[in-house]
Amino acid sequence: MTSIIAFFILICVLVFVHEYGHFWAARRCGVKVIRFSIGFGKVLYKKTDKQGTEFAFSLIPLGGYVQMYNDEPEFNGQAHQSLAQKSIAQRAFIIFAGPLANFLFALMAYWLIFVNGLPTVKPVIAEVSANSIAATAQLPEDLEITEIAGSPVRDWNDATLALLSEVGHQKVSLVGHLIDDANLQHFELDLSHWQIDNTIDNTKENPLTSIGIRPKGNKITPVINKVETDSAAQKAGLKAGDNILAINREPFEWQTLVKAIQTGEPVELEIERETEKMTFVIQPEKKGERYLIGIVPSYELLADKYRTELKYGILEALSKSLEKVYSLSKTICSFIGNLITGDISVKNMGGAISIAKGAGMSAESGWIYYLGFMALISVNLGVMNLFPILPLDGGQLVLLASEAIRGKPLSRRVQLTYQQIGMVLVLSLMAFTFINDVIHF
Repeated sequence: MTSIIAFFILICVLVFVHEYGHFWAARRCGVKVIRFSIGFGKVLYKKTDKQGTEFAFSLIPLGGYVQMYNDEPEFNGQAHQSLAQKSIAQRAFIIFAGPLANFLFALMAYWLIFVNGLPTVKPVIAEVSANSIAATAQLPEDLEITEIAGSPVRDWNDATLALLSEVGHQKVSLVGHLIDDANLQHFELDLSHWQIDNTIDNTKENPLTSIGIRPKGNKITPVINKVETDSAAQKAGLKAGDNILAINREPFEWQTLVKAIQTGEPVELEIERETEKMTFVIQPEKKGERYLIGIVPSYELLADKYRTELKYGILEALSKSLEKVYSLSKTICSFIGNLITGDISVKNMGGAISIAKGAGMSAESGWIYYLGFMALISVNLGVMNLFPILPLDGGQLVLLASEAIRGKPLSRRVQLTYQQIGMVLVLSLMAFTFINDVIHF
């Protein structure tokens, strides 16, 4: 339920921001706005202002639109209020104002985050996988990464974005120092055969794990923190405080337990309760698309030396926000380019379900994380809407550029063909990301 509510709020806010950009620019250019709608389909609520604009909230809030007067006789507008009568520069401004509003929203959101302070974890390596890119580069455990390919790194989010920007490059430099030693060390990652893909069990791999780095984080301990009511674990007799010694006769590792549960087969747990050792066989129960047994682990919190806070003064926070929005935009463009070239698998693409899950998780973590996730999606919307295909804003800008060069608009037939191709691409992308989400979740 949290994911649904958080997703609904996120979509409504970002759609409003984007469409308000178009609306504000249209009003500034003297264009009559017929309707400002959040959502599509049946209108659930509407109100008309003094200038005759209908503000509506519709049944399907997965988008929105601003309907402008364009010489249609049924709206009784005046010639100077028509979008068609405005200059190419004015029309381009109205179109570009939507994505611009998304970038400005992200800028303000990150400014607020950086002024308030964002608790985060230093990019310290907990473990390096054998025979991995990181192992070949001889990255040591407890190395705090400070720079990747010349870009400063302060947390794992910075590290992930920096690595994503380097997909397709042969060699990438990495600088860091051991957590208890200030002496900088320089390394070189060989990315010539690196490709971010999905793991065998359909969980999404990220740039860090794909090069062989396991980040330092809160450690899961073998002690059960909570047993859910009426769960498989409770029915089998497990209790909070039980210490898990072995899973199917293998030493305790949380990921080992997760993988064993997801097979759907009975799981044998060797437990230590006070001074007594006992064995339980638990049959996982299917909840939705996943198997669960109903236990919550305990965590060993990170030491303070591994923690940090991203917090700046008012002016410096603005500068950092600009850097953040630029860095995200660059990374998104790089990611899309690498999808096209095949350097990144299309299996890594996500859609509405991925966004809903991310919205729910960030909302549960706190308002500052939710705002950060909202800013991230806002930048994504801004970049994606500038793609040169119809019906996206970028496609409209292409048509205006063509009109400026030719001195007249493209023929109706050419515009229709361009729009049909764009619609096929957009709908295919939506369908593909939905299928991807269903497979993963």
